[in-house]
Amino acid sequence: MKDNLLKSHRRLEHILEAIECIERFSEKEDLDSFRKNEILNNAVLLQFIIIGEAINHIPAKILEKHDYPWYKVRSFRNLIAHEYFNIKLSAVWVVIKKDLPVLKAKITEILKKEFQ
Repeated sequence: MKDNLLKSHRRLEHILEAIECIERFSEKEDLDSFRKNEILNNAVLLQFIIIGEAINHIPAKILEKHDYPWYKVRSFRNLIAHEYFNIKLSAVWVVIKKDLPVLKAKITEILKKEFQ
């Protein structure tokens, strides 16, 4: 059990690290520059895959204690990984600006409540 908690803690840290990467990568960008920069948008998409994959490995009993639409994180990862030809970079930009700060706050909350 303790190993699973340690793994979950590390996965949550991976999510936070990926979010911080996306924030750094996109902080000086706008939608137009994000769309035009293939290296940037591919780097951001990889970080979203990391976030979704890490969520997939955190036990439901931990996530269920914290109100958040976790299925959306998993679905976004699956869209990027499997439906990559349907990705709309303008929608990714909205996720970066609107949804990512909320997810970051929730992950930070879980780390504090569950692991300190």
